[in-house]
Amino acid sequence: MNSQTKFGVDVIIDNANNYKGLKIALLCNQVSVTANGIHSRLALQQSGLSLVKLFAPEHGFDTKGVDGAFINHQIDELTGLPIVSLYSNKLMPSEEDLFDVDIVLVDLPDIGSRFYTYLWTMSYILESCEKYDKRVIILDRPNPMAHNIDLAEGPILNQQCASFIGRFPIPVTHQCTFGELARYFKATIYPNTHLEVIKMENWDRLSNCGYSFFPTSPAIQHRETTYTYAGACLFEGLNINEGRGSEYPFSQFGAPWIDAEILYQEIKKQKIGNAQVQIVKYTPSISLYAEQVCHGLRIIPNQPSTFQSFSYFLKVIKIINKLFPNKLQERNYYTNVNPEGKNHLDLLIGIPNAFDLLKEGNINPKLEDKDWKNIISPYLLY
Repeated sequence: MNSQTKFGVDVIIDNANNYKGLKIALLCNQVSVTANGIHSRLALQQSGLSLVKLFAPEHGFDTKGVDGAFINHQIDELTGLPIVSLYSNKLMPSEEDLFDVDIVLVDLPDIGSRFYTYLWTMSYILESCEKYDKRVIILDRPNPMAHNIDLAEGPILNQQCASFIGRFPIPVTHQCTFGELARYFKATIYPNTHLEVIKMENWDRLSNCGYSFFPTSPAIQHRETTYTYAGACLFEGLNINEGRGSEYPFSQFGAPWIDAEILYQEIKKQKIGNAQVQIVKYTPSISLYAEQVCHGLRIIPNQPSTFQSFSYFLKVIKIINKLFPNKLQERNYYTNVNPEGKNHLDLLIGIPNAFDLLKEGNINPKLEDKDWKNIISPYLLY
């Protein structure tokens, strides 16, 4: 096993003298901790650095906000620092927010899927810091589902479908860290950003171990969830509960109209991927079909490090559509950034007319041009 990973925040603390006397803002949430479990804001203060404010992404600083819900600005009870919500009436810091700041540190966890919004909050920090001529430093963290770059999946985002769950042309699962993506965004989108990336130490993307995983948002309570999330999240755009409001969000799915036994037998017959499949019956407490009995399946990858969930769930959805004709429908998914909930499936998958293509199994989970590795390789750090 690898020795313990040192996160970017641990490395900057080792070199804190280089940043003393500077006024610092920190983009973080409660999962932003050092390798020893001390919250980054406290560890940075203890090292003598001058924090003047915090920024928080979707779900809020406490990571408990409901998916897609507006998050208010707050005051951090422990430090007295203001917490500026970047999932409120604004998604990026204003000129006023940065007026008293020399550097913005970005220390956010990620789970490796294009539509997990912390990534795009990071991109808005880059945009704002370029616009208002401020330095930005990415304190790099592991992507818990990263392994080989060749495992990247899903269409590269079509800019017609750009949104807060996918702003720039990257695959659904990118296999990168924030530091690597920030370097790519600087080269291609924000060339004048004063960017520095503090690399991790003792992190290897292929083994991807040597650190603890902490719940990153209400539905992502376990690292195991990150292995199925990228594919199971497509149910948000369909009339199938994605497991929210149950014990296994994004690991199980269901609907009142699904015959789970028939679905189970067909999936076993087709041998669609390397995963255990279990029949489930559950009653979600929130989300679609709240307080209704849902019938469906739980998916448990046998080899999480090589499981390609986007490809797997595309096949599952095609089978559902064939087994239950005219039952599968698109659904609106209402969030702070998409209050009408429209075209959620297009925005998730990153291509127009996704529902029609999805039903017939005509979405290619492999990268059609095969060049993500070539595109991203100059910016890789590990």
